Amino acid sequence: MHFVNLKIVKKQYLALGMLVFVVLFLFNSKPAFQCQFHQEVVGYLPTIYGITPTYSRLAQKADLTRLSQTLMLVKNFHWIVIEDSEKKTKLVENLLKESTIKYTHLNVKTNKAKHSTASGVEQRNLALDWLRKYLQTPEGAPGVVFFMDDDNTYSLKVFEEMRKVKRVGVWPVGIVGGMRVERPLVTDGKVSGFSALWKPYRPFPLDMAGFAINATLFLDYPEAKFSRKVQSGFQESEILKYFATVKDLEPLADNCTKVYVWHTRTQKMAILNPKKLKHPPINDDHIEV
Repeated sequence: MHFVNLKIVKKQYLALGMLVFVVLFLFNSKPAFQCQFHQEVVGYLPTIYGITPTYSRLAQKADLTRLSQTLMLVKNFHWIVIEDSEKKTKLVENLLKESTIKYTHLNVKTNKAKHSTASGVEQRNLALDWLRKYLQTPEGAPGVVFFMDDDNTYSLKVFEEMRKVKRVGVWPVGIVGGMRVERPLVTDGKVSGFSALWKPYRPFPLDMAGFAINATLFLDYPEAKFSRKVQSGFQESEILKYFATVKDLEPLADNCTKVYVWHTRTQKMAILNPKKLKHPPINDDHIEV
């Protein structure tokens, strides 16, 4: 007759129970699986191509720094920065290099011989020329194009919204056109009009920060660009006319009821002339501001 050692059996069952517990814990550990899933999803996010014209001024570095700090938090973002300059400046070059953002640095001087008050025309068109070539390379990923002024204020939510764009997506913009908010009006999920006071007769009374365009459309419409032949305020309509009618626009940001971008402007800075001061400050021309 064989006798069973109960102490040994209890230890075996205890060890087996611990093993089962560890296995179940590993397979049901949510943080581990969330991280793995998150890493896989990020690779499939549409790329956002942010096109930002910029020009030399006292607040330029401050504006670009503030904007770049936001963009560092945006996944799959490619920043195309175009200087209104005969050559690239060290200020912008260094700022881009020190950021963690994927970027392309371009430059073209505005043709002042052409009589137009529009700004950023040559810069945005140069960026579009570059983008068309880039999209046809192995590195060029599908995504959306967003025209971004360097002194606007952007919530991270606006970038989440524009990834949903199929053709042309639109949303409200705060503090623009003499209004608290300028926005598309939506009826039954479709854009039915616009709430705009400044030149409301525009074909698309939208701010440049109020829409994003599917990047591949710029390959389908190689002639699409901005123009100095149109009057002030019509640049948005000039580019959008190639891709959509009002009924084709895709209302985002909760049917255009949420504001995720603001048309803020940096106040023009006034610096005192050191030569006119009784006690002029120490020379600081060598310091980049």
